[in-house]
Amino acid sequence: MKTRLLLTGWSLHLLGIEEFDGVPPEKAATVLGRKGMLYKEPSTRLALCAVHRALGFEPGHRVTGPIETGTAVVACSNLGNVETVAKVTRAVEAEGGRGVSVLDAPNVSPNVVASTVALWFGFGGPNLMLCSGSTAGHAGLRMASLLLRSGRATRVVLVGAEPEDEIASILHDGPLRSGSACVILEPWREKASSLVVDIDPGDAAPLPRRTVGSGGFDVKERWGDFYGAHGVVELALAAHLAVAEGEGRVGIGPHRPDGGPSVSVAVTHHSDEMGYR
Repeated sequence: MKTRLLLTGWSLHLLGIEEFDGVPPEKAATVLGRKGMLYKEPSTRLALCAVHRALGFEPGHRVTGPIETGTAVVACSNLGNVETVAKVTRAVEAEGGRGVSVLDAPNVSPNVVASTVALWFGFGGPNLMLCSGSTAGHAGLRMASLLLRSGRATRVVLVGAEPEDEIASILHDGPLRSGSACVILEPWREKASSLVVDIDPGDAAPLPRRTVGSGGFDVKERWGDFYGAHGVVELALAAHLAVAEGEGRVGIGPHRPDGGPSVSVAVTHHSDEMGYR
């Protein structure tokens, strides 16, 4: 079923990538402010930075006010907290439960990235963590679409982050690139000009001017493997190319049988493309 969503914000927080270079986890306080940084996981810090930037906040800005019950968080990360899991496991083996820091214990939860983003920014909607391998980011987009179409949320913060620590690299069995990305999604509504995400757009949809993925700008080949965050990095990059570099419509693989992309990000100036949900 073809679906159209509004994309109202995005960010790429990629360490060592010149155009999108972000601060490393240990310097996240320069973006987020110092309060609350103690014992935060590297991947959690990266995710917070990406969301902060996607929301357009100035460095150090902290959210105040009521909880946003309509805003959901979908986070994508496979190895975000494995270093802490290994640390706590070793502590329990050596000293028993008393050897585990009360500040380390919450970070053992596999949902720590999603839950911390929600608590930090005051998002009270559904809170989901996807750890489904290299396709986690693409699954996250489908989940965000489902939350919006079902009315469970009026806005979804889709964020992906992976660390680059020793344990994560060993488990990944290959080089792992540290970084994060975020997109802010809302239900599609008619606007004079907007940035949209088209999912399963159908054979009649216009072909993109540029592609992110196989046959185009291959993120893994050019920048490295962001693993669970890969799909979110692709989506945020497509938004950047469509707007900042004037490409207009950018496709994201895998491709349909007719050669068109299964997902595209496009700048629209009118609402003449009907049939979306």
